[in-house]
Amino acid sequence: MGRSTTRRPVVRIDLGATPGTSLRRPDELAAEEPLEIRVRKQPLAVTMRTPGHDIDLAMGFLLSEGLIAVAEDVTTAQLCAGTDTPNTYNVVDIVLGAHVPAPVTDLSRNFYTTSSCGVCGKASIDAVRTRSRFDVTADPLRVPATVLAGLPDQLRAAQRTFDRTGGLHAAGLFTADGRLLVLREDVGRHNAVDKVLGWALREGRLPLAGHVLMVSGRASFELTQKAWMAGLPMLAAVSAPSTLAVELADEAGMTLVGFLRGTTMNVYAGVERVTV
Repeated sequence: MGRSTTRRPVVRIDLGATPGTSLRRPDELAAEEPLEIRVRKQPLAVTMRTPGHDIDLAMGFLLSEGLIAVAEDVTTAQLCAGTDTPNTYNVVDIVLGAHVPAPVTDLSRNFYTTSSCGVCGKASIDAVRTRSRFDVTADPLRVPATVLAGLPDQLRAAQRTFDRTGGLHAAGLFTADGRLLVLREDVGRHNAVDKVLGWALREGRLPLAGHVLMVSGRASFELTQKAWMAGLPMLAAVSAPSTLAVELADEAGMTLVGFLRGTTMNVYAGVERVTV
């Protein structure tokens, strides 16, 4: 859609100059717009995201929420104009197959997601522990620590929009030998992951056995949940994990790597999959 960035005027102040200077110039910002996800014409969720790969985002969201399991569960998925003027195409309408139960929403589950928080609330935490259809405990994946150490640089090098704005998270899907298969960027880290998972779903790659999901921020419960729902045995992040993320990784039999920077990393769960 070509709306991932926008240019706005900014006044740059430099106190390091002698004397201090100010300069008005254009700056490029990462776009953030609402996306409404509808199922069978009924509103299901609204997320704040960076436009682009919206079909993948919607399908990845449905996958990580346990509403669909394979691409064949979706009959059609299309961008709709919505009610905005001019049309912004900030609506994705998904028609599920007749065999797929309609989503059930209740007040205990908040389906409004911001760009900083995806899954919220005890209801979703309890539900995910019994919903994943993939058992990753026996996944034989083994990744050398030297391969893991190279993933952040590959992720950063592939972030084209980040280069222009400095304001986007990234998620990348890697093979066991460190080959990048797909990368997605978004103002929301959970959206970036959903875009990757939606791509994998449409490509018929689920479960993602033997693969590594690398994220540019922290490893939260929600990202660990999404990785598990896609059958991923390993999640790696450049920043810290949360307690719930570590607990869920332990329970699911996943490997969770945090503070992956330079030549060091912390393995919080599933250390047997990281070889030195």
